Amino acid sequence: MNKDKILKYSLFLIIFATGIFLGKIIFGGHNHAEGTAENAVATIWTCSMHPQIRQDKPGKCPICAMDLIPLKPHSSLENADPDVISMSDEAIAIANIQTTVAGRGNPVKEIRLYGIIKPNERRLHSLVSQTGGRIESLAVNYAGETVRKGQTVAAIYSPDLLNAQNELLEARKMASQPALLAAAREKLRLWKLSDSQIDEIERSGRASAVMPLVADASGIVVTKRVEQGDYIGQGGVLFDLADLSSVWAEFDAYEQDLPYLKMGDRVDFSLQTIADKTFTGRISFISPLLDSQTRTAKVRVEAANPNLELKPEMYASATIKSVLKRAADALVVPKSAVLWTGRRSVVYVRQPDSEIPTFKMREITLGESLGDEYVVLSGLAEGETVVSNGAFAIDASAQLEGKPSMMNASETSSAADLKATAANLQVQGVCEMCKERIEKMAKSLAGVSSAIWNIETKQLNLQFDSGKTSLDAVAKALAEVGHDNGRYRAPDKVYEALPPCCKYR
Repeated sequence: MNKDKILKYSLFLIIFATGIFLGKIIFGGHNHAEGTAENAVATIWTCSMHPQIRQDKPGKCPICAMDLIPLKPHSSLENADPDVISMSDEAIAIANIQTTVAGRGNPVKEIRLYGIIKPNERRLHSLVSQTGGRIESLAVNYAGETVRKGQTVAAIYSPDLLNAQNELLEARKMASQPALLAAAREKLRLWKLSDSQIDEIERSGRASAVMPLVADASGIVVTKRVEQGDYIGQGGVLFDLADLSSVWAEFDAYEQDLPYLKMGDRVDFSLQTIADKTFTGRISFISPLLDSQTRTAKVRVEAANPNLELKPEMYASATIKSVLKRAADALVVPKSAVLWTGRRSVVYVRQPDSEIPTFKMREITLGESLGDEYVVLSGLAEGETVVSNGAFAIDASAQLEGKPSMMNASETSSAADLKATAANLQVQGVCEMCKERIEKMAKSLAGVSSAIWNIETKQLNLQFDSGKTSLDAVAKALAEVGHDNGRYRAPDKVYEALPPCCKYR
């Protein structure tokens, strides 16, 4: 009986001690968890559409009423620098983020020009009649016909010429008056009769009522100005000729491209009808006058045309590569790396010595635009790695986390930056030449930092400083160069002057 009591008492002590031990663990662990929670950083909640909204508890966005979402925990590098943004390898792959190393080089600006083949005006010639009379017959009957120097192009009946021949024959009879004979011959010579023709008149002793008109130059007939039976006066034009063995390619260069063009520059151009062949010439003239409507100046390229492949009024497109000597050995980055925010331009720089891909936004100052690259004047060092593809995805992630981004740089953004405006404008056009004209016209306006026209949707995407220009000013400028848009219609006179491939009405 005593043994049973002792056993029960021992069992009771064991259960009691076990209960105290478990209670200590439970209540002690609870107090520890509370201490940890008190020391933890409070979760920040934000809106995916309005990252400027930040609250310390979940709820609704006061702007759009969407559910707030928590920001992701910071990495160790983000805790050290709250302005950096980290992304996992999976996120990098999904966003197709690519990087490139900023390097130096001798920048070359590529300029695209569009123009039309024209006859070389130095090789234009008019065939005229040196005496008045009636056209008895024509040996050349249509435009486009080839005329050779010395070829008979027409026959003319001229009373004055008939009288001059009779004077020659009478003077020949006066052997004692050689000066009179010489004067009669000279008179016919001034009327463009050749010595052989004059000799034939003297030899035959007969004056001809109808005399042939001989071409004094070679070329292609551009314009036929007379018909058989017409009466013309002295100096009247029969035909306009053009020697097409050398032609001009006249291009329109926008004012912002003119500083990169100079006399003697080599130009490679191609034709829409002969796409597989490239022609070469050199700039022989740059017009000192600027067209007030198109904001372009004429650039003339003289090119040899031995096979007559280059025909007047053909459309030509040219590429000129201009070496920027004043920016030699400049730092360059791809255009795809740059994000525009009005007057500011930013890139995302990958941070070195980080375990996971980490990026930080950097504001830079840009120089010349070079085709697919920009010259960087300041804000970036040689050898730094910038995001060349997918920068917008990183920026969007930074916006969601409430960090400095393209649209939310810092609390100290300048008033000019706050005026940055993005807008779309419906602009009419049909071809690549239209795209070039629309974008260049928009970018030529002060305050416009970006202009991209979609040839399919006809939408012009604009980034501009609303303190310097407006959407209405851009629309008016585009109408003035021939493009109807959502606000203005182009003047009929300007529209009709557009090349046929640009006609959209």
